[in-house]
Amino acid sequence: MKKNTAFKEFFRGGFLFLVLLFLYLPILLLAVYSFTSSTQIGAIRAFSLKNYITLFTTPELTDMILGTVFLALGSAVIATLLGTMGAIGAFYSKRSASSFITTLNQVPVVNADVVTGFSICILLVIVLHISKESYIPLVAGHVTLCAPFVFLSVMPRIKQMDSSIYEAALDLGATPFAALREVVIPQIVPGIISGFALAVTLSLDDYFIAMYTKPATFDTISTYVVNATKGAQTTIKTALWALSTVIFLIVVLVVLGINLRANRREKEMGRFGRERGGAGKGGRNAEFMD
Repeated sequence: MKKNTAFKEFFRGGFLFLVLLFLYLPILLLAVYSFTSSTQIGAIRAFSLKNYITLFTTPELTDMILGTVFLALGSAVIATLLGTMGAIGAFYSKRSASSFITTLNQVPVVNADVVTGFSICILLVIVLHISKESYIPLVAGHVTLCAPFVFLSVMPRIKQMDSSIYEAALDLGATPFAALREVVIPQIVPGIISGFALAVTLSLDDYFIAMYTKPATFDTISTYVVNATKGAQTTIKTALWALSTVIFLIVVLVVLGINLRANRREKEMGRFGRERGGAGKGGRNAEFMD
């Protein structure tokens, strides 16, 4: 029996190791080559920082990175507002209306990005004659992509909340907006933050929607990388190795920061609960002694 248990644990550990190796080995390999003077993956040459120097000193690359970041942050802010409002509205609506809104929200999630991008291009550019140079189709496409995921991040937090608290605030004289701002929003902040972070990630990663809706002179990281593999200079291609490494390190640091903050908050809540429980017991004992 013990041998079977040990074998199962070894198999699970080995399988997990292979999955992690498959996921992270290509990224680590790319990171190693980004610190070399190699022009292609295969033979490692001398240590060099030329790829990072090229990345941060080439105006073409810096403009592309800044444009992508601003697009991601702006789209994420709008998507977070819409997704949060939609989740709150669906939660406080009637059951039929809530089910209908939730079902509609799932359509963009499971829909292919290429279909979403092409549809937005037809609606805004061809039907409504909105120029791509205005960036409106691009922003609208990314908001359409991200808002449903914000909805899915916020909704579980709202369901964990006691719905009677909002009604109690109204009974005590608070206006609907004040009750929303002072009672509901503070309790769903973790879900809003998670939705915003997910929206930023999705916007940075998008390719198909950007290809259909972006201006001709603008490139996101995804579209630039795809186009760079078709004929860019070797120095630009290798600088993209450095860009991939920087993005990966930023993601790792953000995830670690979020997890550490969550663990610290759980410890503080647990400590507060124990102290409150101890105070309650002390108070009851003192009352009993009296």
